[in-house]
Amino acid sequence: MGDNVESGIYSIKDALAIAQRLELDLVEISPTANPPVCKVTDYKKFLYELKKKQKEIKAKSAKIVVKEIRLGPNTDEHDFNFKLKHAIKFLEEGAKVKVEVFFKGRSIVYKDQGEIKLLQFASLLEDYGKVEKLPLLEGKRMIMIIAPKK
Repeated sequence: MGDNVESGIYSIKDALAIAQRLELDLVEISPTANPPVCKVTDYKKFLYELKKKQKEIKAKSAKIVVKEIRLGPNTDEHDFNFKLKHAIKFLEEGAKVKVEVFFKGRSIVYKDQGEIKLLQFASLLEDYGKVEKLPLLEGKRMIMIIAPKK
């Protein structure tokens, strides 16, 4: 029933009388239960604790961030290493990394080179993350996802 009140089944009139006597509110906790569950408590305090619980749950839930890195099938070594450093930083921050090789125009004939670049990228990131999704060709893009190691 609530603070300083013995729990039991009461009529609405009795429950309201008890709440009034204690100068508190009768708060319905579970309206779908049979009979409905109510509690004698301060309504503002009840709302405060409810918001506090929801905030705690929200804080505990992990937010998954996905960072994207784009490469070309003929990306040179300097650019490759530059993007690799960024990927390492993203993985250390706890974000997933989506590595994408984009084929412009007729460069689609270099699918093998694109896949080699992605696999090379994954092997160099082995210490920081694990491949969640292997290279897969979707239209003019080849995509691979790397998740951070816990």
